Amino acid sequence: MEKIMLELWDLHKIYSVEKSGVKYEALKGVDFQAKEGDFIAIMGESGSGKTTTLNIIASLDTPTSGEVVIGGVDVSKMNNKEICKFRRENLGFVFQDFNLLNYFTVKDNIAFPLVLLNKSKKEIDEKVNELAEQTGITKLLDKYPYEISGGEKQRTAVARALVCDPQLVLADEPTGALDSKNSDQLMELFQTFNEKGQTIIMVTHSIKSASKAKKVLFLKDGMIGNTLDKADRNDDEFEEEIANFLYNSGK
Repeated sequence: MEKIMLELWDLHKIYSVEKSGVKYEALKGVDFQAKEGDFIAIMGESGSGKTTTLNIIASLDTPTSGEVVIGGVDVSKMNNKEICKFRRENLGFVFQDFNLLNYFTVKDNIAFPLVLLNKSKKEIDEKVNELAEQTGITKLLDKYPYEISGGEKQRTAVARALVCDPQLVLADEPTGALDSKNSDQLMELFQTFNEKGQTIIMVTHSIKSASKAKKVLFLKDGMIGNTLDKADRNDDEFEEEIANFLYNSGK
């Protein structure tokens, strides 16, 4: 039986504007599950709640109500100290703008999460070299982020996200700052790691990027409206299905 990796139960998120007191309900009861080894893309128009949902899963934001369960652990009931520890040990992040430390080398950027976990130098070096080879950036390890391309920065970010063997990798518009060639290469990397068992949740506006996932969730007005399963379709067929769905739903 496949293990449930992520569960969201009746998530609501209300933001209040301090000066006016106006309240905005970003999420209105989001429910979904992800199994171990899933690759799920979340799509929706700006303001639909995509990033809010991802930030809550990442424990970077807290729901107004509802539950977030990751690997059987109810993260929504943790205090700040517990959340920080859980995040370091169990979650990996890939951001649109890379979020690399410019005064660290590529190697040090990848290694940083392991340093925070007090791993030995031998273990850090072995893991960094392994992931650098898998992501094709071995020759860049001694360079700094300002010396490498956008695609190379994002490969570095992917290696950093995976260095702690996280239960879950979260990606927020990971191809948003990349050209089409580097976007394709990045999504092929995601597919490769997913085929090895890595669970990935990705927010994207890109139909082509979403077609690399196994399932697409569509958020609208703070709720999940529809889902599409890739099933036995290839990437091109799934891309066409997603495009047709978005075209017809926009009529």
